[in-house]
Amino acid sequence: MMTSVGLVEESMMGEDYEDEKEKALKRYREIISTLPKQQGWSASEKVYQYEGFWIPLEASIESIMWTQQYFKPRREEVLLATLPKSGTTWFKPLLFSIMNRTHYNDLATQTHPVLTTPPHDLVPSLESYLHRNIRFPVPNNTDDEDPQLFHTHMPFTSFSQPMIDSQCRIVYVCRNPKDVLVSLFYFLQKLRNKNLPPISLEMFFERFCEGTCSCGPFWNHVLGFWKASLEWPERVMFVKYEDMKKDPSFHLKRLAEFVGYPFSVEEEKQGVVDGILEMCSFENLRNLKTNKRGAAALGIISIENHTFFRKGEVGDWKRHLTAEMADRLDKIVEQKLTGSGLTFFDSL
Repeated sequence: MMTSVGLVEESMMGEDYEDEKEKALKRYREIISTLPKQQGWSASEKVYQYEGFWIPLEASIESIMWTQQYFKPRREEVLLATLPKSGTTWFKPLLFSIMNRTHYNDLATQTHPVLTTPPHDLVPSLESYLHRNIRFPVPNNTDDEDPQLFHTHMPFTSFSQPMIDSQCRIVYVCRNPKDVLVSLFYFLQKLRNKNLPPISLEMFFERFCEGTCSCGPFWNHVLGFWKASLEWPERVMFVKYEDMKKDPSFHLKRLAEFVGYPFSVEEEKQGVVDGILEMCSFENLRNLKTNKRGAAALGIISIENHTFFRKGEVGDWKRHLTAEMADRLDKIVEQKLTGSGLTFFDSL
């Protein structure tokens, strides 16, 4: 049965692991102390510029460095990559269901992991492994173990050479930047200390346009994976959130084909595709008891599971951004993406 976690190399078990972790953290913190930084969205939070991108929290950069140093996926592995608030919570259960349907072939049962486990516990992000003490799998050359599904917010340019050389398949999901901005704004508002004054949308908009929001600049993050998908289309699949919302059946089958789990004609006749889409629909996920209670441990912080679900709509930005704000951001993104061939749609 496929799981989302594995064992660490024998050389890093037990005390050896803890010693190596302590030494690594010391090295990482020395490097982080030299990085450019800005004030984050709380009194104590700082946002650091690491390898060209702005990362919130020192612990997040420690986790990225740990991943760069120790994560060595197999060729058969699948890595879901996203910017925050770009479809992560939706695509984790979708891909898990595709890759695990031989183990959980009865979608009607209430014991299916998607129905009992919050998305961020179902598929922990690589950035949470270090501080949650989850061990990376042991790379091997056998086919005895099922491929695993991982997730990251890391930009492609921060992938280590072993990650790239592994030739694991990468699914990158991007979303219209205006919807990302609005969704991220309201998400951070929920996380903000109640003793602090609220963040204004105008202030957040300026930071987003500067490229200093979580894992930004937005345009550099999407361009990294866009270019990789053009260079290695058999290894990197670039998926637009809006396309998945417009024709979910077609794109779910594309995803399944890409990650090596294509649907058979018989499965389609039996309604497996529609069953997965219904089970993993945003509305169904949001209304599950498991997603209304408890919290997801993301590195050193915990976030209540219901916080990850807002609307999931395409074009919700129209209710929040002024025409001037939308036009300004459109022009910035258009200029940054000039010549790439990558464009975004404002509605379905």
